[in-house]
Amino acid sequence: MVSKAPESKAGEAGAEKLSADPPRHSFISRLYTGTGAFEVIGRRRLWYGISGAIVAIAIVSIIVRGFTFGIDFKGGTTMSFPAAGGTVQTSQVQDVFKKTLGHDPASVVTVGSGASATVQISSETLSNDQTTQLRNALFDAFQPKGGDGKPSKAAISDSAVSETWGDQITDKALIALAIFLVLVGLYITVRYERYMAISALTTMVFDLTVTAGVYSLVGFEVSPATVIGLLTILGFSLYDTVIVFDKVEENTHGFQHTARRTFAEQANLAINQTFMRSINTSLISVLPIVSLMVVAVWLLGVGTLKDLALVQLVGIVVGTYSSIFFATPLLVTLRERTELVRAHSRRVGRRRSPGSRDSDEKAASDEKAEPSDEPADAPPDEPSDEQVTDATQENAQALAASDKPVPNKPAPGARPVRPTGTRRPTGKRNVGRR
Repeated sequence: MVSKAPESKAGEAGAEKLSADPPRHSFISRLYTGTGAFEVIGRRRLWYGISGAIVAIAIVSIIVRGFTFGIDFKGGTTMSFPAAGGTVQTSQVQDVFKKTLGHDPASVVTVGSGASATVQISSETLSNDQTTQLRNALFDAFQPKGGDGKPSKAAISDSAVSETWGDQITDKALIALAIFLVLVGLYITVRYERYMAISALTTMVFDLTVTAGVYSLVGFEVSPATVIGLLTILGFSLYDTVIVFDKVEENTHGFQHTARRTFAEQANLAINQTFMRSINTSLISVLPIVSLMVVAVWLLGVGTLKDLALVQLVGIVVGTYSSIFFATPLLVTLRERTELVRAHSRRVGRRRSPGSRDSDEKAASDEKAEPSDEPADAPPDEPSDEQVTDATQENAQALAASDKPVPNKPAPGARPVRPTGTRRPTGKRNVGRR
């Protein structure tokens, strides 16, 4: 027995140590529970710096490099023919084009793979004679095969878009984008309060700028499908921002009436509570887009699907980042400039500080509420034995003078006696009645 005493003491000390240390949850557990463990609002200067750097790079790329507009915007001529199972190289096509017309094409790309691979040539607008010369040169150099498996000039297709048509497409795309932004701005202004509307619209401009900068930096071709995809991802970004703002609005409703958390802490909790939902929504949206890109590029060789999927992939990534790390921090920064939020934050800080006036008042109120060891009022002097005797005699005389019998009171803890002459209830109706 003596030898086991140290072990028991060591076990108790270890148990006390384990109980003193707070439980540590894994990254996945904190991510799914949304308990506010990830500090986003508190590090908003870091996110502002990252977001500002991304926007700066995008703007510089747009100014310096510009955009690679497709034939539908700037006008021109495109020609395509089968790549003979991928054996035709783009450098060979460029050499044939330059020898035939005396200048380089705008672009030569191979779309698709395997038997469905095609070579697409884009250039400035060509005349009918130039188109015929180029078709003959391409046929002599590569012998593309038609549907019957035999070499044919009909396998080389061409299409031309005038500059006037390209200008019309550009104007319509800009008008569609402007109408979309106006309608979204009206909806956000009506749906949310002023600072939420400003944050949501600023976030949408951020997504538009960064997506355009990625296209300019990488050199993706801008086509009408790109504009359609851009409108789609702006809607997705707005949807994700609205989800986070709804939770912020729910958490901060009536925040000025409680001193438990500040406005920034409530907003940070809302981000954590919607973190997993934003990630799941993005993953579910990205998977079909990746599948669409695989089908469009490697199997079918459809350039329109590739352009549509590409802008959506870029936009979803940018929109998910902005709704979490830009929109809500910007909202908190704007709201903290108001006197209501600043006064509430000061009140929460005073309540949390140990030597504050609020904490002293709270301690004083707690002391008043707790019962004291000493009686509040001293009891009156106890009556003397003579007074007790006189009072007892008076009560006995009064009881004897009354006509009522003295009731037989049972002793404390005794079993109650049922009165005689009474029938126990049976629970049945009309018992004894005929």
